[in-house]
Amino acid sequence: GVQGPYALRVFEKELGAPVGSCKNATPLPDFGGPSSAWHGHADPNLTYAVELVKDMGLNKEGNKVETGKPIPSFGAAADGDADRNMICGSQFFVSPSDSLAMIVANAHLIPQFKAGLKGCARSMPTSAALDLVAKKKNIPCFEVPTGWKFFGNLMDSGTTYFPGKETYTPFICGEESFGTGADHVREKDGMWAVMAWLQILAKKTEEAGKLVSVEDVANAHWKEYGRNYYARYDYEGVDKAKAEEMFSAMEAQVGQLVGKEFQGGLKIKINDMFEYNDPVDGSVSKKQGLRFIFEDNSRIIFRLSGTGVAGATVRLYLEKYEPPTGDLTQHQFEVVKPLAAIALELSKLSSYTGRDAPTVIT
Repeated sequence: GVQGPYALRVFEKELGAPVGSCKNATPLPDFGGPSSAWHGHADPNLTYAVELVKDMGLNKEGNKVETGKPIPSFGAAADGDADRNMICGSQFFVSPSDSLAMIVANAHLIPQFKAGLKGCARSMPTSAALDLVAKKKNIPCFEVPTGWKFFGNLMDSGTTYFPGKETYTPFICGEESFGTGADHVREKDGMWAVMAWLQILAKKTEEAGKLVSVEDVANAHWKEYGRNYYARYDYEGVDKAKAEEMFSAMEAQVGQLVGKEFQGGLKIKINDMFEYNDPVDGSVSKKQGLRFIFEDNSRIIFRLSGTGVAGATVRLYLEKYEPPTGDLTQHQFEVVKPLAAIALELSKLSSYTGRDAPTVIT
């Protein structure tokens, strides 16, 4: 993508990474096209970042695989314009939700935030890992609808755009869809996120007197805050009318399922349609996603997006919290499978869409 030359200049020229560290850095109008290993999908995730995932000793499920060669200690992927990013360690994948929380938890190691953060935010479907950090560090934290404009309002709060409002900058925010950013620009910034991680790793390595890995940072974080096991299932190209019928049926049950218990003792605490009242411009955003929140704070979220010729996409978000004293070393996609079964029961997704499995899991 177009960001390739910038990556070459920053990482190989300015920071001195070995020549060849930046792969696929030559811009191509079709991102490599259908003949490429990633079929022209410039998406930084386990499914489409094929070469990086393999180099890092992983498969598309995030499981460890042998590569027959040394595995780098750090790897990152970006889409064409590098607004989205994926972070990996040696045989280790960091979910975007965790990446956001870990950057905020270690923001004091980044010169940009040496004076401290005044605000942070996540999109509603993003895991609540960020909330735990914000609460402990006493940083205002916002849950907003999907869309960067809501973050932009928070960044502009207290400026000439919204005078008299609270100031939330310095500010860090992100989405589960591999977007992370800060108040230096009103858009997600994948290059910034990669450099934020490199800065955190460099400072922790300096402090420890030995190489600190991505996995080391993640494990230390989970031991302090607990772990929000998380996955997103995308059902792409489904019949739009059927998908809308399914969502209408679920919406008709809003508020009626509180107290309902499912297998494993999971009991619904909240079932609603997410609505956001913007504290900056006073706007109200309705129908931003169906939420099923359980008493243990596990979450099932449904959103419907896309109206193109290929049909609609049903997005299903699954989150299971494990406290610091719990089992923090499980595979995230395995942990949320019981929630997926409940989600399919609640939505009757298979009956409405004819799908037995998601197109992509991230």
